[in-house]
Amino acid sequence: MKRIAVLTSGGDAPGMNAAIRAVVRQAISEGMEVYGIRKGYAGMVAGEIFELDSATVGDIISRGGTFLHSARYPEFAKLEGQLAGIEQLKNTVLKE
Repeated sequence: MKRIAVLTSGGDAPGMNAAIRAVVRQAISEGMEVYGIRKGYAGMVAGEIFELDSATVGDIISRGGTFLHSARYPEFAKLEGQLAGIEQLKNTVLKE
């Protein structure tokens, strides 16, 4: 089965929740598993990865900001931070 992950990074902007909802609904309609990552790259490294479904994103369109939240994580610019994120993805999104 194909899987994708969605995260938000940087400052909040109008329409982020609508975009997340659209990605999740479209991916599910194409038979994919969809994961959300809380707090951007910081959450990826910390393992804050969870499965998303239509019910999870059903009412987010009316909320401001991003329901996944975002956080600064300058360590992700370095190889060590990227490798830590990859390890977390291997346990969830990239699992066999």
